[in-house]
Amino acid sequence: MIGNPAYPTYQVFLSAGLAAIVVMVLMPFFIRLMKHEKIGQQVRADGPKRHLVKQGTPTMGGVVMLLAVVVTCAIMSPWTPDLICAMLAMLVTGSLGLLDDIESVAHKRSLGLTPTQKMVGLVTISVVFCLAAINWVGIDPLVRFPGGLTIDLGVLTTTLSVGGGSLNIPWLYIFFVFLLMAGLSNAVNLTDGLDGLAGGTVLVVMLVMSMVAFNYDELSLAILAASIAGACVGFLWYNCYPASIFMGDTGSLALGAAFAALAVLTKTEVTSLIMGGLFIAEALSVIIQVVSFKSTGKRVFLMAPIHHHFEKKGWSETKVVIRFWIVSAAFASLGFALYFQLR
Repeated sequence: MIGNPAYPTYQVFLSAGLAAIVVMVLMPFFIRLMKHEKIGQQVRADGPKRHLVKQGTPTMGGVVMLLAVVVTCAIMSPWTPDLICAMLAMLVTGSLGLLDDIESVAHKRSLGLTPTQKMVGLVTISVVFCLAAINWVGIDPLVRFPGGLTIDLGVLTTTLSVGGGSLNIPWLYIFFVFLLMAGLSNAVNLTDGLDGLAGGTVLVVMLVMSMVAFNYDELSLAILAASIAGACVGFLWYNCYPASIFMGDTGSLALGAAFAALAVLTKTEVTSLIMGGLFIAEALSVIIQVVSFKSTGKRVFLMAPIHHHFEKKGWSETKVVIRFWIVSAAFASLGFALYFQLR
C-alpha cells in the first residue's frame, strides 16, 4: 500500500490520479486491439440517424476502466472486507456486462443478453452481495432517511447454522438491495447513450460518494470511489465527442453496481437515489414511455431514454451531455447535503 495513513486525503486524491493515468496509458492499446479484432458498437436501428456513423466504434472500454480500478485499489488500499464486497459486486456485474457486449458483437445487433438472463444474473449478484455485507462486513439491515427516520428491514430474518456459525438472511433487506443494485445498474446502462454522458455523470457521483465514504470513516471505500472517478476521467479523454471508444455494458453495469454497493456499505441507500437522480430520471423516462405506449398507444417523449428526446428536439449531442453533467452535479450536491441529515 502506497501512502502514509496519517494523510488519508493524500491517498484518496492520489488514487484518482493513478486510476486516470492507468486508463489513459492502456486505452490506446485496447482501442487498437478492438479495431484489429473488428469488435465495435452496434447502434440501434431506430435511434437518431446521426448516431449511425458510430456503428463499429470500438467498445468494451469498461474492461480497461475496471482493470485500472483494481490495480489502483491494490496499490493504495488494504483489502478490507467492505472493499472486497464492493469490488466483487462491481467486477462480477462487469463480467455480466461483458457477456452482454460479446453477445451483441457476435450477433451484430444492439441487444445482447435477454432481459431474463440479465435479471437472473443481477438477482444472484445482489443476493450474494447483501448476504456478505450483512454477515461478513456487519452492515445493519436498516434504511435511513434524511431527518432521522429509520426503517428496520431485518424484521423478517431467518438464521441458519452454517459450519459452526450462523447465517442471517434478512429477506426484506435482500429484496431492497436487489431493487437498488438492479435499478442503478440498469439506470447507468440506459444513461450510456451519448459520447461522454455516462462517464461524466458517474465521475460526478463517484466524487461525492468518495467524500461520503471518507466522512463515514471508510478510507478503503473512499479510495474505491475515487479510483472509479479517476478511471472515468481517463476514459473521457477517449470517449468525449466524437468518441474513439465506448465503455459498453461491461462498464455501465459495473459502475452502476459499484454505486449501489457503495450506497449499501456507507448506509446511504436513500440519499444515493438523490445523488444519482439523473440516472433515475433516465430509467423513469423509459418506464413512462413503455407504459404510456402500451396503455394508450401514445408516446410521452419523442424518444427514450430522455437524452434522446432532447436530441430529437434539435439539441446537439454535446449540448445534451454538458447540460446533463450540470443536472447530475446538482443532484449529487443535493444528495450530499441531505447525507448530513443522516449522521
